[in-house]
Amino acid sequence: HNCSVPSDEIISGYVLTPHAAWQMRRRGVELERVKEVLTAPQQRLDVRPGRVVLQSRYSLGKPPRQYLLRVIVDTDRFPLEVVTVYRTSRVSRYWRSDT
Repeated sequence: HNCSVPSDEIISGYVLTPHAAWQMRRRGVELERVKEVLTAPQQRLDVRPGRVVLQSRYSLGKPPRQYLLRVIVDTDRFPLEVVTVYRTSRVSRYWRSDT
């Protein structure tokens, strides 16, 4: 059976895979920020059936620099699995301006 999340549904039931937790620690990404992206992403990109990328832009540092936090989620299981998380300064590479 398929527990796929409709594209407009807020993601609330999920687990962090050990890989995602390790990447967050390694990359210094706070859980609160990941939760913000999961519950209110600025963009949602369907990568393939059962996997989405949720992403949001934000500023960090002094002077402030714009970053993109990307959260990759497998949606074809329950609870949903956060596969990995990363922050990039190459916002224009990943941001879809047509959405």
